[in-house]
Amino acid sequence: MWRSNVSDIDGDILCVSQFTLMANTSKGNKPDFHLAMSTEQSKEMYGALLLKLSGMYKAEKIKDGRFGAMMDVTLTNEGPVTLTIDSRKDTTA
Repeated sequence: MWRSNVSDIDGDILCVSQFTLMANTSKGNKPDFHLAMSTEQSKEMYGALLLKLSGMYKAEKIKDGRFGAMMDVTLTNEGPVTLTIDSRKDTTA
């Protein structure tokens, strides 16, 4: 199942920014966004990610939405997993 990557299959990448969806929900009855990155920092980080992807793969195969916009995204997952990558966790220590 994991023998091919997006490059092997000449696939597309849909990159959707979800910065505000990550919240602390350990206390109270509503999500806490106080530790979230600022909008400007988030835009810069997201732009850097798209630029890096474009440099590593075919730019025309990378799709994204408008940062901060209300989006209605439909997709079909071909597999049993969804991966969340948390760049704040240092695994090299």
